Amino acid sequence: MQLDYTSEYNRRAMSGVRLPKMVRIFDTTLRDGEQTPGVNLSTKEKIRIAKALDDLGVDTIEAGFPAVSKEETDAIKKISGLGLNAEICALARSNTKDIDVALSCNVDCIHVFIATSDIHLKYKLKIKREEALEKAKHAVQYAKDHGVIVEFSSEDATRTDIEFLKKMHHAVQEVGADRVDVPDTVGVIAPHAMKSLVSELKKVTKVPISVHCHNDVGLAVANSLAGIEGGATQIQATINGIGERAGNAALEEIVISLATLYHINTNVDTKKIYTTSKMISKITGVPVQPNKAIVGANAFTHESGIHVHGLVANPSTYEAINPKLVGKESSIAIGKHSGRHSIKEKLREYGLELDKAQLQKIMTDVERLVAGGKKLKEPEFLALAYDALGETMENPPIQLKEFTVLTGLNLTPTATVRVEIDGEMKRSSKMGIGPVDAAINVLRSTVSGNILLKDYNLDAITGGSDSLCEVMIKLQNKDNNLLAIGKSVGPDIVITSVNAAVEALNRLCAKGNVKRNVKESEKKVEVKKDG
Repeated sequence: MQLDYTSEYNRRAMSGVRLPKMVRIFDTTLRDGEQTPGVNLSTKEKIRIAKALDDLGVDTIEAGFPAVSKEETDAIKKISGLGLNAEICALARSNTKDIDVALSCNVDCIHVFIATSDIHLKYKLKIKREEALEKAKHAVQYAKDHGVIVEFSSEDATRTDIEFLKKMHHAVQEVGADRVDVPDTVGVIAPHAMKSLVSELKKVTKVPISVHCHNDVGLAVANSLAGIEGGATQIQATINGIGERAGNAALEEIVISLATLYHINTNVDTKKIYTTSKMISKITGVPVQPNKAIVGANAFTHESGIHVHGLVANPSTYEAINPKLVGKESSIAIGKHSGRHSIKEKLREYGLELDKAQLQKIMTDVERLVAGGKKLKEPEFLALAYDALGETMENPPIQLKEFTVLTGLNLTPTATVRVEIDGEMKRSSKMGIGPVDAAINVLRSTVSGNILLKDYNLDAITGGSDSLCEVMIKLQNKDNNLLAIGKSVGPDIVITSVNAAVEALNRLCAKGNVKRNVKESEKKVEVKKDG
């Protein structure tokens, strides 16, 4: 499987440049990422994220800044005790008090930092360069004396006098620093300058160099990669690029760029990037912009008919990498730019084949709907297709007879259904994370064990506590990868979700080849939690 289709000019430009075979990934989602305005993670959420990052394969997890609060300290302690493969790191200022708190967390590494730019020294710390140097040396040595790995950062390095920066790097490595970091704290350096700076620092630095770049002018990833070209062997980054102000270098963009543009390895399992990105977005409440590289909803989505035609002929025509590399799939959107090829391929995803007259009818309907600026949703497009085909659901194979859901405080949500499937009655129960999850789980499992939930979308149509909601559910048959969508509108989220799921299941079953579960008349299935 070809995973990337990148430019030959990359190889030519890198000819003669000494690049590392492997780059370490230092993830700071739990520390710098949590500094995103509006993000406040609980200990439980931090542990869940730490496990996901470890499963992803990052080398270091910066679990937090323990001096911030007792809750932060406790969370880091719990993460340190998980027995993860990744190196667990805690941030500390250049003083023994911060370092002692970090040491109490039983971390593998302490990330010691002090500001080194004149603007920070004068206005924030109100100390001279020599005093900052002595503080840094003492802090690094103190941490090393306690047997931990020490990474040192010169905060605001890209606005620090180069000779003082060299002096600082030399001093901290002399007292035991294991790695030194070059932070572009406020995103003020250009890529060619970052490469030059790291190259200059490498002349006096014997230990590995790391880079930590912010995205204030949109260059965090470019500057991080430039740092690697200059001789760095580690990059600090966050999932989805979250962080202070405009954020940090996006880990997913870093890893994929290294792999496809530079052919440099990392320990990250790229196929888990997309699911990790979605999980982090959900937990933090920070949405991923649709056009976000690698993980955005539109990253591998094509609307233009010309593009879709090329994509079908050979994906490399309009995709820089194979989406499977990051755990995604290509998709086709229907809109004002869609042509015959787009519509045919979209219908094929749902197992729908139309003749020329039917296809022309759909194209005419699509053009009419989008002419006034309407955004055509997938269920609406499929409704046009079913209308053109003359498909109705007058006698659906699956009919919901009863549905109940039990949920509450300290109670695992459990849904029970009684459904008629091809004339046979079945009753089943399933648990879930929430009432909607439990409801969808029980419906899927009752019909067939080969059905996957691909997408769930909830929109509020009206305002107020009695507002109407619209639910869209997309299911997939694992055996043939065919898709089906169900849509429902109603005042109750759970009931509306159930109705949408039943419609999607009927659409899927109507296409055939769905392996049904063994029919059991009125037999109650033992309640078991998924997983």
